[in-house]
Amino acid sequence: MCWNTSSAFTPVALALRGPATRKIVRTLGDAAHLLINDWPSDDGEEYVSAVKACVDAISGKIDPERFREALLRAADEAGIAALTVVQQRVVERRPDLRSGAPA
Repeated sequence: MCWNTSSAFTPVALALRGPATRKIVRTLGDAAHLLINDWPSDDGEEYVSAVKACVDAISGKIDPERFREALLRAADEAGIAALTVVQQRVVERRPDLRSGAPA
């Protein structure tokens, strides 16, 4: 089971209502916690599908990106705005050895 692998799927930022207003879902564990504890409604068809897809992804039955698609459908059903989180890779700049000055 892979609850908290950060590379499991492309992170999603969700804008919820109430005390937990903004959440970034990076892992299957984050998603499970959000769906069970912070989701505004637990009776939608897409919500139920997302919960099942989360369990299936955690147990390795489906690809985590497939779960992400189910999560986005559930967010749409619940009126939750969702954004893809783009992670930038930090590139270390090396000094230019030819000139002796930093690049």
